[in-house]
Amino acid sequence: MTERINVLGVDFDNVTMAEAVDAAWALLQREGTDYIVTPNPEIVMNCRENPDAAAAVAGAALSIPDGIGIIYGAKILKTPLKEKVPGCELTQHLLERMNTAGGSVFLLGGKPGVAELAAEKLHAQMPNLRFVGCHDGYFSDDGPVIDEINAAAPELLLVCLGAPKQELWMHKNAAALSARLMIGAGGSIDIYAGTVQRAPEAWCNAGLEWLYRLLKEPRRIGRQMALPKFMLKVLFTGGRGGAD
Repeated sequence: MTERINVLGVDFDNVTMAEAVDAAWALLQREGTDYIVTPNPEIVMNCRENPDAAAAVAGAALSIPDGIGIIYGAKILKTPLKEKVPGCELTQHLLERMNTAGGSVFLLGGKPGVAELAAEKLHAQMPNLRFVGCHDGYFSDDGPVIDEINAAAPELLLVCLGAPKQELWMHKNAAALSARLMIGAGGSIDIYAGTVQRAPEAWCNAGLEWLYRLLKEPRRIGRQMALPKFMLKVLFTGGRGGAD
């Protein structure tokens, strides 16, 4: 079991990227269906307002700090986390490890055709991976989608429905699914498909990936307002000695 750090009501596993990959790999080896969440400041603020989202995040077997804001917030609250663990990178590393063993993957989410394109490009990079199914994120009835996933019997299910929909979906349907592990991978599917470009490494290393995405997609300004609200809440909480 890893140490967990609470940041404004959301627990994070205090892990490095390497430790997170090892933990995800271990989850793939055990019976049952577990899921991983990748909260950023936006998800933390949503959890503070949405009890269902908070319960879904709390139910994850692994919760990683996806976003430099979480790292800064934990440090200000005097409960530092080891490092930022972007969900896109964690998933990439896990897929690479699965590639050596010939693992199976199902992609769920994105616009029609995006999951298939992501599978094609990932398979070109990792030819031993078996992509056993794809489904877009535009569905209203979970039943047929669950049946399709179970028929494909993947070891790993990437759930890319956006937050908090993907967290709620995983929490609700884990017991009905046969996949060993799910990851709430959000916009990673668009990055893997090449329909969205991830921020250059220098921007990521500087903790400015959020700014790069905002410059590329100005319509995200409403969502990005969660970051200053998060930091203000952290500063207020930290000034009270950590009480929330």
